[in-house]
Amino acid sequence: MSPPPAQRGRFLGRDELARRLAELRRAGRATRVVLANGCFDVLHVGHVRYLEDARARGDVLVVALNADAAVRALKGPGRPVLPLAERAELVGALRCVDWVTSFAERDLAATLRALVPDVHAKGTDYAVETVPEVEVDRELGIEIAICGDPKEHSSSALIARVEGERE
Repeated sequence: MSPPPAQRGRFLGRDELARRLAELRRAGRATRVVLANGCFDVLHVGHVRYLEDARARGDVLVVALNADAAVRALKGPGRPVLPLAERAELVGALRCVDWVTSFAERDLAATLRALVPDVHAKGTDYAVETVPEVEVDRELGIEIAICGDPKEHSSSALIARVEGERE
């Protein structure tokens, strides 16, 4: 069972979210927690399909967003297009998302260790063996689920298309 509607889509720091998830688990209201992650720099249909598929794998969906500096390191100058607070608000507004948090590290290992979800959802641009945190997932007994439709959408492609139309 999900958190009450008034709490859906709420942004919490990682430690507070870990406490909240522990409370829900103790109360029997979160028997299967799914963790999805990404930059979600410019929200598009591929993101929605990925998150809806991830949500279908459990009772609670947590989305961990890369912090702004991490997005810049991954995507380059000019990114993210939207700052973390706005990305969190947009992702948190999706009906399939229960909680939003962020992480500053280059990978999700510390977040996986703090939250210990039942399922680690990744997009179809990954295979189980190529998930960067596969060893941490295995160590903690976390199932990896490849979610969403084929990788035919990307924020980078969308940004390039918009920039091309401006010329």
